[in-house]
Amino acid sequence: MIKKFSILLLTLFGMGLISSCSDYLDSDRYFQDRTTLERVFTDRNRTEEWLAYAYSFLNGPCADIIAKAGDGSPHVFDDCMYFGDRDVKYDPKDAGDLSYNKFRLGEYNENEYNEVWPQCYKGIYQASVFIHNIDMNSTMRPEEIQDYKGQARFVRAYFYWLLLRKYGPVPIMPDEGVDYTQSYDDIATPRSSYEEVAEFISSEMVQAANELQYLRRTDNENIARPTKGAALATRAYALIFAASPLANGNNDEFAQALVDDKGRRLLSQDYSEEKWAKAAAAAKDVMELGVYDLYYAAFSSTDNGPHDRPTIVPPADPVFSNQDWPNGWRNIDPFKSYRNLFSGAASPVDNPELIFSRVNNTAEVARLVEHQMPRDYGGWNTHGLTQKMVDAYYMNDGADAPGKDREIGRGDGSARLTGFTTQEDVDAGRYAPLGPDVSLQYANREPRFYASVSYNGAVWHYLSRTEPGDHHRQTFYYRGGGNGFMNSPFHLRTGIGVMKYVNPEDAPGNFRTKAEPAIRYADILLLYAEALNELEGSYNIESWDGTTTYTISRDIDEIKKGVHPVRIRAGLPDYTASTYANKDELRKAIKRERMIELLGEGKRYFDLRRWKDAEEEEAIQIYGCNVMMDEMHRDEFHQVIPIYNLSSTFSPKLYFWPIRHDELRHNKRMTQTPGWTSYD
Repeated sequence: MIKKFSILLLTLFGMGLISSCSDYLDSDRYFQDRTTLERVFTDRNRTEEWLAYAYSFLNGPCADIIAKAGDGSPHVFDDCMYFGDRDVKYDPKDAGDLSYNKFRLGEYNENEYNEVWPQCYKGIYQASVFIHNIDMNSTMRPEEIQDYKGQARFVRAYFYWLLLRKYGPVPIMPDEGVDYTQSYDDIATPRSSYEEVAEFISSEMVQAANELQYLRRTDNENIARPTKGAALATRAYALIFAASPLANGNNDEFAQALVDDKGRRLLSQDYSEEKWAKAAAAAKDVMELGVYDLYYAAFSSTDNGPHDRPTIVPPADPVFSNQDWPNGWRNIDPFKSYRNLFSGAASPVDNPELIFSRVNNTAEVARLVEHQMPRDYGGWNTHGLTQKMVDAYYMNDGADAPGKDREIGRGDGSARLTGFTTQEDVDAGRYAPLGPDVSLQYANREPRFYASVSYNGAVWHYLSRTEPGDHHRQTFYYRGGGNGFMNSPFHLRTGIGVMKYVNPEDAPGNFRTKAEPAIRYADILLLYAEALNELEGSYNIESWDGTTTYTISRDIDEIKKGVHPVRIRAGLPDYTASTYANKDELRKAIKRERMIELLGEGKRYFDLRRWKDAEEEEAIQIYGCNVMMDEMHRDEFHQVIPIYNLSSTFSPKLYFWPIRHDELRHNKRMTQTPGWTSYD
């Protein structure tokens, strides 16, 4: 068995990574060559260490939900959020690093920033050995063995999910390994189709859900371990990606060119509506577990200072204003509900929304925040938002902001607001939470805006600072100020920063612990609504465990089960009846909801691709404030202009990441992603 798996690794990664079959345990730093499988899997500590090592590959390059730019996992950045710290125009010595423009233009090569592939397959190998040998451990109770096996099966399938999302169709390795007596040519493995990989993930996650013993893990020591819900949620992701336009009924030139070594198409050209129904049923499986809910912070009338003001009550709504959560927002604080979800105020154990988190990736979240923080207080001041993102946020009454998307030709013809807040406005409680001298373009916006956007004049809180006068600092991005334009990477290209993941107690070198939101319940709810909206017919789909059969159709009441919690928690009114009635309009609304709700969580980059929206959305010119203007010209600063030093383009080759050349060399049946080069 082990020899088979070892040869399989040779095929996957090339001769340089594993030197011989005798190295099968050397892949794990905890063991030495003389250690046998029996000694490992009959010893409780060594068994647990083997599984821990399988988990370890979820960190590093595979931690590409949340990651600082330039580390090979830049997918948290897209047409809404950019990074500037790797801008080679300003820092030639970092020319080898991945700049935002290089990333967006696809100017990296096949062998750069591409460690996810070997990391995932190494983790797959490690988990596979565990699955096939854990049963020999007599020191564990049967239910422990089942749970551990379910954990390893989840991890293995999750690696396939990460591969599918990034690389598209990938090879599915034989569960039993391959015959080591065969030649490398005979054991070469081609790409499986997109649908085959998604179905494999689906079936494996169902089996993992059956093996896993916990609906929720309620202790800090085990909170990062998967549960039944984590397995079913990942399954829902895989199925909805397989149902989406990129992989379902796609006959464009890219899809025609993406084939295996025998010329077989790897993206389905035949559209199947039933795939949407299966995806909706998979999301409903998670909902029916009854263990998840959206996190919320309670309504408060207490004033604890600028960082913790009383609840700002949303404008009156005939449906949601007069009801308590979950039917309304009367007893919750929409702003704190969203901010605290990401700031570390909600611990992973107590957060009912967190389905899966690689909690030990908190250092990556801290690095993200450090790059968002203003320069004059020790941050990098390089991660910012585009004007498109700012425009996506609703007004607090659910209307579009005046002037929304005006410059890109999508607006309603209205003009952007002019003028600024005054100290008199602040004293009178108008435009809360804005301070003085802030553009009225940022007034009266929805709560998620204020929890996520560092607009010009936003207040950054530094409660950990020793000087009380530094605790609440209004920060401006005018040229000539400490955080405005300068001839270095350390300024915001659009004059708009990021506040998401920030805690009032954060300071460089001293960040509040925050769990990475790899999968959270709000995402599953929106996926459910999205999948239902695509249906014309009605389908009977069996639940994951076979205990019931769902009737899946474009049922408005069911769609609202996905939409309402997200809108209520955000303090926003429901969509109109006409929006629900129109499939195209509701699709646009749900895409916009995902754009706002999931900002900076590494979801939109992949959403744009599965929807086949990337060719349009990522090619739209990026706009922002005129950062060349100083405070004396504040009106001109807020005139939205093109930001030509941020690239905006898309090539079909960017639908999937390229395959490394060494993989192509050692696996003769592997085919390259269209548009990228094969080895010479």
